[in-house]
Amino acid sequence: MAAHTPNPLKDILLYLKWGNISKDYFGFSRGWIYQRLNGYDGNGNPSEFTEAQKETLREALRDIASKINEAADNI
Repeated sequence: MAAHTPNPLKDILLYLKWGNISKDYFGFSRGWIYQRLNGYDGNGNPSEFTEAQKETLREALRDIASKINEAADNI
């Protein structure tokens, strides 16, 4: 049995609107990102982010973090 890989996003999953991230940063449907986050495609087959998509997700999270920090600074 393969070892379970910890999910690096687990601490933030509930705080973000992943469907908006999918649409705004990837140009895909809301369902697409949930499928990738859950490790399967629309047909139930195993699927994950490509390396390029991982980089897009990293940049999206950095962009969102920057916006949150700016909002916090302006309170």
